[in-house]
Amino acid sequence: MMKMEKARRIIDAVVEGSLGNGRVRRTVIVGLLLAGSATTALAADPTAGEKIFKAQCGICHAVVAGENRIGPTLFGVVGRPAGGVPSFNYTADHKKLGVTWDAATLDKYLANPRAMVPDTSMVYAGLKEDAKRADLVAYLETLH
Repeated sequence: MMKMEKARRIIDAVVEGSLGNGRVRRTVIVGLLLAGSATTALAADPTAGEKIFKAQCGICHAVVAGENRIGPTLFGVVGRPAGGVPSFNYTADHKKLGVTWDAATLDKYLANPRAMVPDTSMVYAGLKEDAKRADLVAYLETLH
């Protein structure tokens, strides 16, 4: 939030011309544009996430409603309470986790499943790369 407020103040100053000569204004504008480009480049990609899913998750999880495999279906996982697929036999820790899956909880879980659910039966060590995890979560968010 603070970064957005600071950026807004800089933009206002540039527009009002209070940052001195034209060279300074151009430098500030170019810097802000480059910062925006970097943010866009880091945005999560659901298409890349689908590829990660197929390579690392699809063996055990389906994305079709009601289709469980070794793991529960991940169709509609975002917004669903942990342990919330009625036809799947979850471990005790998973049942009592007490969270509803959203981007933040999925990110935390996918980074290290056993840290969040010690008795999980999932034999997945986790996805350590932040960008790949963000892509995977973005894909899971499309499954409705």
